[in-house]
Amino acid sequence: MKNIIRSGTVLLLYLMCSTMTAQFNYGEALQKSLLFYETQQSGVLPDWNRISWRSNSGVNDGKDVGLDLTGGWNDAGDHVKFGFPMAFSVTALNWGFLEYKDGYDAAQQTEHFKRNVKWVTDYFIKCHPSPNVFYAQVADSKSQDHNFWMPAEMVDVHPMYGQRKSYALTTTKPGTEVACETAAALASASIIFKDSDPAYSATLLRHAKELYEFGDKYRGLYNEDGGIPATGTYSSGNFQDELAWGALWLYKATGEQKYLDKAEAEYAQPDFLWSLVWEDKSYGNMVLLSIITGKEKYKADAERHLDWWQKGGGVSYSPGGQAHLTQWGSLRHAMNASLTALIYSDNVATPKKQQYHDFAVSQVRYALGDNPNNRSLVTGFGVNPPTKPHHRGQHASWSRSSANPVESRHTMWGALMGGPMAANDAFVEDRDDFQANEVATDYNACYQGVLARMVMEFGGTPLPNFPQPEKAGIEFINEAKINNDQSRFTEVAIWLNNRSAWPARVANKLTARYFVDISEGIAAGFSASDYTLIARGAGSTTSPNLQVWDAGSNIYYAEIEVDKDKMPFPGGQGEYRSEIQLRVSLPNDAPVAAWDASNDFSYTGLNNNLKISENIPIYVDGVLTGGKEPNGGDTPTASFTATPESGFSPLEVSFDASASSDPNGDAITYSWD
Repeated sequence: MKNIIRSGTVLLLYLMCSTMTAQFNYGEALQKSLLFYETQQSGVLPDWNRISWRSNSGVNDGKDVGLDLTGGWNDAGDHVKFGFPMAFSVTALNWGFLEYKDGYDAAQQTEHFKRNVKWVTDYFIKCHPSPNVFYAQVADSKSQDHNFWMPAEMVDVHPMYGQRKSYALTTTKPGTEVACETAAALASASIIFKDSDPAYSATLLRHAKELYEFGDKYRGLYNEDGGIPATGTYSSGNFQDELAWGALWLYKATGEQKYLDKAEAEYAQPDFLWSLVWEDKSYGNMVLLSIITGKEKYKADAERHLDWWQKGGGVSYSPGGQAHLTQWGSLRHAMNASLTALIYSDNVATPKKQQYHDFAVSQVRYALGDNPNNRSLVTGFGVNPPTKPHHRGQHASWSRSSANPVESRHTMWGALMGGPMAANDAFVEDRDDFQANEVATDYNACYQGVLARMVMEFGGTPLPNFPQPEKAGIEFINEAKINNDQSRFTEVAIWLNNRSAWPARVANKLTARYFVDISEGIAAGFSASDYTLIARGAGSTTSPNLQVWDAGSNIYYAEIEVDKDKMPFPGGQGEYRSEIQLRVSLPNDAPVAAWDASNDFSYTGLNNNLKISENIPIYVDGVLTGGKEPNGGDTPTASFTATPESGFSPLEVSFDASASSDPNGDAITYSWD
């Protein structure tokens, strides 16, 4: 873009010749795309993470090998840290940033970008403890992660999930494509941080050089020779393209001729019929070599590839204008081809400049909503955006079921969907259809660079004070039913539910209160100490006796607490709730008239069917979190009498200050002047 953007006169002429006009707020789209990457963060989250429903996850990563391998990104809708596509995502993001930094600056996203990239490059440094060792993956998708449809925060909690295994590449278990792609990611990042943090830039470059040398010297495919369990997910067919790709980025970072010579020596002409993706960097190589060397053979290869992506060139086009390569992640391919088209046309003199430019603009507009469905295909952006992506965290099921709940519980910002599965513009929201509905870090990588370029041409501003924290929905509740109802006792089954999602978490202490009115017992000569409490199941009572709530009204309660080793968590049908059976009774010789459960606050509405009971409140670490208490839960009103001034009528407002907290568990205080 240097020959266009750095020259105001040339840019002005270019814009005057363009028939394209702004249609979307590209600044907002860029802002939200970066937020998607914060959604994907693993490890102990930084204080700058802006996703209110996310928390720490994968905090034990690396312990199996005695290292700290926390950090990085969860790959897609799962929680595996696949190093190969993660590294490509970083390189592609960096390429777009280096070409179109002005777009990031204009949208006020430059610092956000740097923070998000550094989050992953820090992780890669951890994964490279010595020159010839690199941890290419954490967790296994087939035997472990993909069996658990639950929020990321639960991977450290669920006993059946197990320790996440760390997989290393070594001299005897090589993975050339991963080592060289990671070298490209770190080398490109070193350029970005060269001015703002030269020491960190130097560290990145040192690791990049070592990784490239490791990958070049000890050659092999990481999923075959390296034994990394990526077959069926991110398996690789060759590493020739990464040898050239890594060398090119080392050349750009160092200016050393040996790396350019190496890139040209390793360059292999592809079949032109795909796009720049995590597995094939050939199309990036031809564009970079065209720009760096100006040689006609690279330009011919690049244009042959880009021509294939034009209408009539070979790739299929939908009636609505989507360049459709394949059914799996079709929008990702269109965006990747768009970024290479823009970078090439902005840097290489070609009579096809306008054609390549217009192709890219049409594809990003299609994704943002300019399509026959008149809807956005980016989550949280535009008109009628998708709400059911194949993403465990965004869905936030408490029962490990993609069908429960029906609607997703969170808004995910800025994630590019897989897109239509055929070249017919049809897009069906189906959470279980991962080919069309999954989102991934590599899907957004080139797309984000395209957005930055659109900001430079068409403008766009980020949303102010965004994002705001989500308002939490129902998280902790009690389900209850009557087990046994007799003349001198009532036994209820109380299922204490943990459906937390803001974020998903485990309580340190979880209690519930069952409120009873013992007026009839008092009238028969009994006191609260005459009532017996028996609890069994997943917990016990916190006191052997009823505890007073409102002595004047004879309202008491029995409190039950879940045992530590049976604490529920939102990780499955058998894990998200714990049952405690509670019996409240009078002595067997008590007269029948001394017992009447019908006036008990917590008995109201109960029967033999298990259902949510608002009148059996639940407490997390001593704070009312769900349900309501007697004479509580409604908005308190004030009662006082004001002495009116002459000519005014008296003002009277009733006031009940008995509530100690509102239904959300927030403490209520009262003050007035």
